Amino acid sequence: MGGFAESYDFVVVGSGGGSMCAALRLRAAGKSVLILEKTPLIGGTSARSGGVMWIPNNRFMKRDGIEDSSEKALTYLNHLVSQTSDSPGATPARLRTYVDQGTRMVDFLVDQGIRLNRVSYWPDYYDEAPGGSEAGRTVVADLFNLNELGDQKSRLRPNFISLMSTLDEMLKLRFIKQSWESKRIAVRFGLRTIFAKLTGKHYVTAGAALQGRMFQAALKAKVEFRTEAPVSELILEDGAVKGVLTVKNGEPHRIGARLGVLVNAGGFSRNQAMRNTYMPHTSTRWTNTAEGDTGEMILEMMRRGAAVGQMDEMVGNQMSIPPGMENATIKPVVQGVTASPHAILVDQSGVRYMNEAGSYMAYCKGMLTRHREVPAVPSWAVFDEQFMKIAMLIDTLPGSKKPAEWFTSGFLKRADTVEELARLIDVDPVALRGTVDRFNGFVANGHDDDFNRGDRAYDRWLGNVHQANASLGSIEHGPFYAMQVVPGDVGTYGGVLTDENARVLREDGSVIEGLYATGISTASVMGRAYPGAGSSVGPSFVWGYVAAGHAARLN
Repeated sequence: MGGFAESYDFVVVGSGGGSMCAALRLRAAGKSVLILEKTPLIGGTSARSGGVMWIPNNRFMKRDGIEDSSEKALTYLNHLVSQTSDSPGATPARLRTYVDQGTRMVDFLVDQGIRLNRVSYWPDYYDEAPGGSEAGRTVVADLFNLNELGDQKSRLRPNFISLMSTLDEMLKLRFIKQSWESKRIAVRFGLRTIFAKLTGKHYVTAGAALQGRMFQAALKAKVEFRTEAPVSELILEDGAVKGVLTVKNGEPHRIGARLGVLVNAGGFSRNQAMRNTYMPHTSTRWTNTAEGDTGEMILEMMRRGAAVGQMDEMVGNQMSIPPGMENATIKPVVQGVTASPHAILVDQSGVRYMNEAGSYMAYCKGMLTRHREVPAVPSWAVFDEQFMKIAMLIDTLPGSKKPAEWFTSGFLKRADTVEELARLIDVDPVALRGTVDRFNGFVANGHDDDFNRGDRAYDRWLGNVHQANASLGSIEHGPFYAMQVVPGDVGTYGGVLTDENARVLREDGSVIEGLYATGISTASVMGRAYPGAGSSVGPSFVWGYVAAGHAARLN
């Protein structure tokens, strides 16, 4: 390799979870690794996410006696992939590799000292499908004391959750008005917070815990990190990627990569031009990805001949944005609102059109699909006073007084009758009344005949397990309320095509030698479905692990 200012065995573009997983595997094999991050902070969107990995047949399921197998997981994935067409990221070889290598990846991280666990109960999103798991296949990190990073702690991207509480605990805290278990969790959380302050600890959770632990392990392993180091070009020699062009001290800087380059630079959620091209009616204003999620590395790989697929897919995350939060870094997600009893979602004609308790990706995809026929972006969440007494609404507790500005600004509509509410949201009163009456009829009969809401364990888990019917509840006690819901996201889901070794492919199926990719820079191995919690972060880690193994000839 010629003309490089410096060289490493492996260069990684972006610092999300898969980046540090790849780096740890290569360092364990004695290879030098440089991670280039264009923003000032380490961790990518993974750090601000829930930090969940969907890993079938993992060691923690076995520890807890949860039945699973590679074949069961493949049955499930193949079923979901078969429901849609044009899913080039989900080839049989990639699906098999993901399932097999995922368990090995988790074992490797545990061997590296990364403290992981599972959420006790988090059903697959299609648990009723062949091969689905009601207990769930989630893997998460234990709480992490951020102070263990020392003078490096300010470099870690913060999470959207500031509470010193595990995901398992937080998923139950929402029932604090109804459950003694939730009350005990709140006490435990309070005592932990007091103890942390007294002992000089700063515990972080979710994605910050996962990426904090990964960052700590990578630093110990002598992985080199450079922030504010954007990559503008992949350097090719004889058709193979041999390095990257970045910036150092404000000047162009060429870095060689003897074993290859891994791109884990996110998707294009922050690029409105790309969104307009691939996913109309979505907006950069409705994303919770990190600010660096601007898509230029996908475009650079395309410039170098990479094929792309599934570019019209995103990891939808339904949002309602109250006044004052329009420019917030993290927008409120409201998945649990219309999944709770006493609430539904309607389009702008006042008609219900989906199972509101489905996965967030299916929910937002449903909104966009409906919008092609009937205006549905935004849609309206409609609920009554019964809902307000039992459910959280944008970080406010059940039964609590809502901010006055929500009402005066028109963000939260309130009326004494369904018909009056319909007029406030510019919907035909007869249509909305008919929709509510039809739904109430289903509630009375104990089954949603239109969309089967509540049939799945996941639907009921997402609802309210302390109600007589965890998913269904009548909308009949005023006042009645409505709130706009938009199809937000936590990342795009399409990108370059890769093979079972995470190598980037051309349109003709040939490999671009020396170029690997993972995370949402790629077309997801899950195709156009989201099998369960962690179906974005999990693949980032697994394909980072696989890419490192192939580059170092460890696979």
